[in-house]
Amino acid sequence: MKIIKNATLFTMEDKKEFSGSIVIDGNKIKEIGEDIDLSAYKDAEVINADGAIVTPGLVDPHCHIGIMEEGIRFEGNDTNEISGPIYPELRGIDSVYVKDMAFEYTYKAGVTTVNTGPGSANIIGGTFTAMKTFGETVEDMVIKEETCMKMALGENPKRVYGSNQKNPATRMASAALMREWLFKAKEYHEKYTAWKNEEEDAKKPDFNMKLHSLMRVFDGMLVKIHAHRADDIMTALRIIDEFDLNATIDHATEAYLIKNEMKKRDAKLIIGPTLGMASKYELVNKSFKSAKILEDVGVEFSIMTDHPIITLDTMLVQAALFVKEGLSRQKALEALTITAAKMNGIDDSVGSLKVGKDADIVIWDGDLFDIMTKTKLVMINGEVVHKA
Repeated sequence: MKIIKNATLFTMEDKKEFSGSIVIDGNKIKEIGEDIDLSAYKDAEVINADGAIVTPGLVDPHCHIGIMEEGIRFEGNDTNEISGPIYPELRGIDSVYVKDMAFEYTYKAGVTTVNTGPGSANIIGGTFTAMKTFGETVEDMVIKEETCMKMALGENPKRVYGSNQKNPATRMASAALMREWLFKAKEYHEKYTAWKNEEEDAKKPDFNMKLHSLMRVFDGMLVKIHAHRADDIMTALRIIDEFDLNATIDHATEAYLIKNEMKKRDAKLIIGPTLGMASKYELVNKSFKSAKILEDVGVEFSIMTDHPIITLDTMLVQAALFVKEGLSRQKALEALTITAAKMNGIDDSVGSLKVGKDADIVIWDGDLFDIMTKTKLVMINGEVVHKA
């Protein structure tokens, strides 16, 4: 058992900060509060935070860590299966290399959970996995093996296939392909469900691995749609509405330019990366003012790194630049913790400091949005994995 005392706690369960303690039993938070009787835990290991800020571990809702490895080229890059545009049967977990050097500097930077998966070359590219950033094998680290189905619109699939005179070569074809396979999956789902429920005259459909995987979006599986430009964002929202999908729009670079439409549609956005250069035309309107604009109209969003596009250890640096341009500190921290967890369906275990949740805890040596701030201590599943 462990105790963190004299902490300035940001639990992300409410809007206030307070001085208090956390009791950790095994890999879970047992107790948290302002006036805990610590004498009841005489045999516990005590960690004195000395008034430092203590938060839940940070959560990246969209990245490619372990799949697009650092320091290696073809052999370590399993991000995109470019032999065809439709691959819903792929699972990101099957490409994660947990000995990638990025994992160590990521957990040392206070990022304790990541949602990692396929890239955006494909219209439908397979599933993401949520995992902790410390462990011996991916099985040790996984929180949820399949969090969402990745889809993509815009420049990437158009460039990858169109440059080879293959479908899709236009935005129209990209949207049409996405619809075609969703229609197929919906029909397959209806037949499969009827057979499973033993409805009269229902027959089991011939097994199709692509459709068997994709049909889960009609059972509520989250869909993650890559879209930067305003036109692609609106196409994504049309398709979400057409098929009644549970979905987020990821990157959402120009969402702030259509802020009222985002609010009207109750769009769920995962924004970023905004740090770095505009490396392609889709990014020319990216702006650190975007988060403030979205906050002001009440649009829900979290913030991603898209690692290694920007590395996970720069997660707070990017957030600080959003804060510099007007995003509230509270909203920024929510976007890096509880909102990121909620948008991937893993908030029952991570994203906030709460009794019963995983003991993923970070003690910081300064202000969260000061780029000089470092982690003093990082705990994952109740284990101290880094101590400055």
